[in-house]
Amino acid sequence: QVQLVESGGGLVQPGGSLRLSCAASGSSFSIYNMAWYRQAPGKQGELVASFTTTGRTMCVDTVKGRVTISRDNAQNTVYLQMDSLKTEATAVDYCNARSVLLTIDYWGKGTQVTISS
Repeated sequence: QVQLVESGGGLVQPGGSLRLSCAASGSSFSIYNMAWYRQAPGKQGELVASFTTTGRTMCVDTVKGRVTISRDNAQNTVYLQMDSLKTEATAVDYCNARSVLLTIDYWGKGTQVTISS
């Protein structure tokens, strides 16, 4: 199993930037596809971006161009750089690890992102 700890959330004005980090420990980081999910107040969580073990990245269309996911296997960390933030991005952002060996998902506890003027 793997333990995930998110950090980097906070309060930022519309148009500002944040860089979220997800630090993994436990099992080998390299065997997991990584992703970021966003859960806005009163809504279900939704996928924001993913980074597979093979190096393929994906961002949903609503954030493409403003969000960049990156991965550092040596540091066991995945990042989410968010620019030009909109109020709609106010949410708890969760780091997700999906094993390439088993159909198991691991989740961090989340980090709060608040976009407000």
